[in-house]
Amino acid sequence: MPMPSPLPVKNGVGPTRLRVPTSGPWSTIAEYVVARFDHMDTGTLYQRFDDGEIVGADGSPIHRNTTLGTHRFIWYYRELPTEDPMPFHEKILHIDDDLVVIDKPHFLPTTPGGRYLRESALVRLRIRLDNPDLTPIHRLDRATAGLVMFSTRPSTRGAYQSLFEKRQVVKVYEAVSPRPAGWDPDAPTLASRAVPVTYRNHIEARKGELRVVVDDAREPNSETAIDVLGSGVSASGRAVLHTILRPHTGRMHQLRVHLAALGIGILGDHWYPELMPESPDDHSLPLQLLARELEFTDPLSGMMRQFASRRTLQEAPIPE
Repeated sequence: MPMPSPLPVKNGVGPTRLRVPTSGPWSTIAEYVVARFDHMDTGTLYQRFDDGEIVGADGSPIHRNTTLGTHRFIWYYRELPTEDPMPFHEKILHIDDDLVVIDKPHFLPTTPGGRYLRESALVRLRIRLDNPDLTPIHRLDRATAGLVMFSTRPSTRGAYQSLFEKRQVVKVYEAVSPRPAGWDPDAPTLASRAVPVTYRNHIEARKGELRVVVDDAREPNSETAIDVLGSGVSASGRAVLHTILRPHTGRMHQLRVHLAALGIGILGDHWYPELMPESPDDHSLPLQLLARELEFTDPLSGMMRQFASRRTLQEAPIPE
């Protein structure tokens, strides 16, 4: 069970939890925090302790002289950074007592992280719906557009989360890639494999690394069924391949890795197959990956539920 927070959601943003060592070269918790965040102003950090902004598991303030070892965790609110408004907006497709389903645009994070805090789907929705209990049941990369499902209340959250844990949700994606050289629509192949392709490999996400690590010597732990919807020329004049993807597992960056391995890395992908230098978002060419459909049997009602994105990929081939 997640550890309950002693602090409520504030302005749509939840508090941050920090594990504190029980022993070390620091005599107080405040000394450890100052050392841990040595890039921040020392006086400002100590003032937050003096103002009672740092609390323990029971919600009681931790003071600057509170001895190290008296608390394993502390909670506090992050200082909100200055954020430019995100010019892209989520659309609510469905809302009921238990679920909210949105159509997320490219570039909008699902949850706060890095330089994005208030400009995330979660914080926006908590404020918009006045529901601090709203929590994502699954997530999409910031670069990916499409369907994201949120739980509206803790009492039924676990039932929906278990659907994803047990792989009982059918997920369908679309992607657009540069058309590979020698592409033959009458005898389609990807990396010498006849289409449709079921691609498997072993993917591992490592802490502190932007990209996942692929280990072909290990037993596969990821699987995606890949078929071709069509090929042609996009509105921008690119020769492209339009694919439909049905992941059977949900590993980090799975679809991006699998398509890159088949020689059809997704248009707009700056991470796979090669990590490109960091640069500002290119709004003219978002990652051409869309979470198109979600389908599952509702664990509460037993009814079949189906949701579909209303978004399209701008680089999809123009119908002839």
